[in-house]
Amino acid sequence: MSTARRRPLAVGPIRAFESVARHLSFRAAAEELFLTQSAISRQIQALEEDLGAPVFLRGTRKVELTQAGVTLLRATEPLLDRLDTSVRQIRQTRGRRVVSVSTFASFASLWLIPRLEAFQREHPQIDIRISATDNLVDPDGNDAGEVDVALRYGLPEQATPHSVQLFDEVVTPMVSPLLLERAQTIGPPLRTPADLTAHTLMEEDNPKGSAEFVSWMRWLRTHAAPDLQPARWVFFNYTHQQVQAALAGQGVAMARLALTVDAASRGELIEVFPGCRLESPYGYWLIKPPAAQMTEDAKRFCTWVEAQAAVTRAAMAAL
Repeated sequence: MSTARRRPLAVGPIRAFESVARHLSFRAAAEELFLTQSAISRQIQALEEDLGAPVFLRGTRKVELTQAGVTLLRATEPLLDRLDTSVRQIRQTRGRRVVSVSTFASFASLWLIPRLEAFQREHPQIDIRISATDNLVDPDGNDAGEVDVALRYGLPEQATPHSVQLFDEVVTPMVSPLLLERAQTIGPPLRTPADLTAHTLMEEDNPKGSAEFVSWMRWLRTHAAPDLQPARWVFFNYTHQQVQAALAGQGVAMARLALTVDAASRGELIEVFPGCRLESPYGYWLIKPPAAQMTEDAKRFCTWVEAQAAVTRAAMAAL
């Protein structure tokens, strides 16, 4: 076998190739890698000379992979992913101690962030990086290295093998003391579901499958008022928006109890019909990789989250 055939490929041209192949654009790859297009072209040319085969078909308006390019891409993508993950882990161990947490915006705003100072007091040497996104992540799968733990909302069958359920989903109508006092004064006084006809009902405008379980329609059907129409509807994209509006006295929220129990315990929100709660098959989950794959700091964070969840469960039961 010739020396040329045994010579390993340089990482630079491989990185350039993967970026061009992903974008099918030399310009986009150049922008991503902070290089000029001519530098990207030279790296691809060097790669093709090393391989002895072209990896791209270059047209006037588009770039396509050749069969050799397809074969090379299948090999390089997982290798570069593993390389990048290893580099991130090395940088983290050599730098500051960080726990990366993925969650969704409403959970971060209403549950996690108000409690986070307590964790920081207990562990001042650990930094927390919060990424609020609705995209599902798996710390034990493709997202390993990017995310240490995730806090998510879903069905039991969607949970990963190492997940821990934090609390169930329970919904109940809630209002601010200001709105309740106004209702008592000028009526109707919000004593029965029928009184809701004179009030604004606030609803999540959520296209996901969980929407039906936290909807006013389900609650009204369950409590013998399927045809009830309020004075007006207000729709929100996110739970925390609905809660903010309820705190401001703008209407009656179909509140998620786990995310509003703190406000209710402080008297900032009041459960209008305490005996009319509804449960959902969905729940809130701590998603984590196997213990052997977790850093000690991530384990400390998970232990803290589970302890905080126990406090929330007790508060929900006591309300």
